[in-house]
Amino acid sequence: MTTTDTATTGSTTTNTPPQPAALRLHHTAYVTKDQAATRAFYEDILGFPLLATWAEADELFGAERVYCHTFFGLADGSALAFFQFANKADQDLFDPDLTPSPFRHIAMKVDAEGQAAIAKRLEEAGWKPEGTYVLEHGYCRSLYTEDPNGMLLEFTVDVPEAEELNKLRRADAHETLERWLAGDHTGNNPYR
Repeated sequence: MTTTDTATTGSTTTNTPPQPAALRLHHTAYVTKDQAATRAFYEDILGFPLLATWAEADELFGAERVYCHTFFGLADGSALAFFQFANKADQDLFDPDLTPSPFRHIAMKVDAEGQAAIAKRLEEAGWKPEGTYVLEHGYCRSLYTEDPNGMLLEFTVDVPEAEELNKLRRADAHETLERWLAGDHTGNNPYR
């Protein structure tokens, strides 16, 4: 919230940013080369239920596209969604290879019990032990693994004092961003 005193009138103006119109993520969508492997991973290993499968053919981007669109549910009602195309040319067009990066990932909030259960399910399934690891960020503890598409997933448990830490970062978010963009790259995470 920003408050400005107007000297000439003696009045105070308060500008409160509007509340976001988005209530939550409905879904976030990706392309998969293998719907069967994607379903087995998300539903059988992680326990995310398959909520819907849409088999579709639409005139999109100048051609008819035939595809399958699956949705796997999260506890808040949102979903992770995946497309697979029937035609190889469409699959190649809409699913180009991406340079692997640990900074491109999906992070999902879990509690400690949920994180432990996911870790156990991954271990019992023998799921990519070389690519499954934990990082302590100071403000959260994250379990990482890859899905069958090579997409990095993060299952995050906030530390008990996360609400207070979030208030601190929210209070200086704009100032810190401006400082960083101006070239001052001094860190502000003493919690690691």
